[in-house]
Amino acid sequence: MSREAAASIPTSLTPEGYELARRALMRRDPILGGAIKRIGPCRMADRQRSDHLSALVGAIVSQQLSTKAASTIFGRFVALFPDNRIPDAAAIAAQGDAALRAVGLSGQKVGYLRDLSGRIADGRLDLDALDSLPDDAVVERLTAVKGFGRWTAEMFLMFRLHRPDVLPAGDLGIVNAIQRLYKLRKRPDAKRILKMGEAWKPYRSVASWYLWQTLRNEPLSKAAGSPPRSRSTSRAR
Repeated sequence: MSREAAASIPTSLTPEGYELARRALMRRDPILGGAIKRIGPCRMADRQRSDHLSALVGAIVSQQLSTKAASTIFGRFVALFPDNRIPDAAAIAAQGDAALRAVGLSGQKVGYLRDLSGRIADGRLDLDALDSLPDDAVVERLTAVKGFGRWTAEMFLMFRLHRPDVLPAGDLGIVNAIQRLYKLRKRPDAKRILKMGEAWKPYRSVASWYLWQTLRNEPLSKAAGSPPRSRSTSRAR
């Protein structure tokens, strides 16, 4: 790719960028393109947490839970704060363990929230800086937080920061979708998925979303090293 072409690729996708990505993927990959045509416009940005902190808290809350259960507990959690909105990390830190457990959080998740809020408070994790960091640096910052693996960081990149070129090759939904859509005899491993994904650059995030939609499901699992979640769990953002 030329420097000029690379310079034209947005670091965060806009509504127009999603449409540009959709058209580019249809041209480059006839098989995926057929699925894209059936599914229609990309809706990746339709569901959003209101800010980075809420997205990261939501990622912790939703681990190992169904979408419905996660939504219920998150709603109880934000109800601890004025106007049902998390004001800042200090407000989380000020909540006692008993209050956090009472909304349905496990002791382990309370520990994750303590680590997250502590890192934000002491400057080890600068949420505002995430917007301008390259993808790898965002992953590095987030996976340093207890309870955050690569998969969770990739979901944050895709659905919160709208980064265009993320391919979660360890996601079970991606694996299953590729095997079915491309009629592969065996499940593709991460190496093969990344090789196939070369054709989707620089819009692998959008390609991933369409692959998930072929299963009519959300991301099913995450790469090794991330906390497990159930099959019915929702995106972490």
